[in-house]
Amino acid sequence: MTVHAPQFTPELLQYLHQISEPEHPILAQMRQETESHRLGKMAIAPKQAALLTWLARLMRVENYLEIGTFTGYSSTAMALALPETAKITCCDINVTFTDIAQQNWQRAGVSHKITLHLQPAIITMDEMLANGAANNFDMIFIDADKPPTPHYYDRSLKLIRSGGIIAIDNILLNGRIINPVSENSPASHAILRQFNAELAQDPRIVTLTVPLGDGLTLILKK
Repeated sequence: MTVHAPQFTPELLQYLHQISEPEHPILAQMRQETESHRLGKMAIAPKQAALLTWLARLMRVENYLEIGTFTGYSSTAMALALPETAKITCCDINVTFTDIAQQNWQRAGVSHKITLHLQPAIITMDEMLANGAANNFDMIFIDADKPPTPHYYDRSLKLIRSGGIIAIDNILLNGRIINPVSENSPASHAILRQFNAELAQDPRIVTLTVPLGDGLTLILKK
């Protein structure tokens, strides 16, 4: 029985990369272009996208919602993985970044699968709920500004179907999440600490946080 994982040296990580499904050439190009941007670290890590698309294939996802699109890496990865019948809904407020995302969707040949809502995601989610979209989505990915995370989650839990998955990125705040909250801490610190603690006690879900990227929480709605 393995109690402790081996030390993941660069060489071992490269080996794991070699024996996994290769990154799509379009995604590799997008990642390289995004990394050159001063906010490039906002993009999802390739291994996180690989896990989410693997789960989406396993679940035969047809209806996917993304909160926070940036330059489109995660949405493009999902669109490439899902069948032609799938519908992908993206929410963001940044015109500059989503213009790049739309160019990437065109380049990847997946723009016909994707609908972009360019307004605060909470407004879009409320509109969806008002229009009868409760229990309509198979998978929801939250990767946006951190203080509203509890609000994104509350609405996502209404929008996701039973047996669907909500994924939330950056729950570790670059490792700062375990530090005590002080008067100098950003608002996201206290909010996410409380949110993470309450999430583990929520009887409506089964939750698992995996150490990928900056922490990825997977939530299964019962």
